Amino acid sequence: MLNIGWFSTGRDEAARQLLQAVQDSSRSGDISGEISFVFSNREPGEANESDLFFELVQSYSIPLVYLSHNKFRSAVGESDWRVKYGREVNKQIESFAPDLIVLAGYMLIVDKELCRKYDMINLHPAPPGGPTGSWQEVIWALVQDRAETAGAMMHLATPELDRGPVVSYCLFSITGEPFAEYWRRDDRDMLFRLIRQHELAREFPLIILTLQAVSRGDVGIKDGRVVDARGNVISGYDLSDRVDEEVKKSLR
Repeated sequence: MLNIGWFSTGRDEAARQLLQAVQDSSRSGDISGEISFVFSNREPGEANESDLFFELVQSYSIPLVYLSHNKFRSAVGESDWRVKYGREVNKQIESFAPDLIVLAGYMLIVDKELCRKYDMINLHPAPPGGPTGSWQEVIWALVQDRAETAGAMMHLATPELDRGPVVSYCLFSITGEPFAEYWRRDDRDMLFRLIRQHELAREFPLIILTLQAVSRGDVGIKDGRVVDARGNVISGYDLSDRVDEEVKKSLR
């Protein structure tokens, strides 16, 4: 059974929907593991959306751990607050001994010490080797470069943002329909919207299928490297076909 830690700011409805989707997959046995705790960098009463998220966590009887980074930073001052914050977070979560931590809408850069201590995976809305930055920056870069492929990946969180080893990924073509017409017109705004729509539809399936694969041993993390079921180092586990199947199911 995979012992999963869950980091989320809980800032919007998507954060709740993702937690619910993973919890459902765990209860059904699709994921051979469970979320042992949820950590948030907000505390109750700090924001309405995160309060709704906390209520959902508690409805599942999952231990909730929180530490407001805003209050912490104000209390300790600006000097090295992130390192000190990370050490305090570690004190609060280390007893759970997670096998894997999922950064699920966690809107705070994780400090180097936590990255090194725990295997943490994060979603990035680009294919392996693709653009870095926010999802908006990624998609504009794909349009600007007239890329043929878009996608998303789950990667290990490292001190180098968006460049950790790829754990899993999915790809999709952006050259055929419905994209071709807008490439011909050079309609960049429509291309931006379409690429985002197709990428976003793949995010939840990719996260859930990745946790399934890790929990079953199809892919793993060993000494900071990604390995297959035989222990061979790989450059990421391709889930494109399975993600596409899940997207098609959702459209029926």
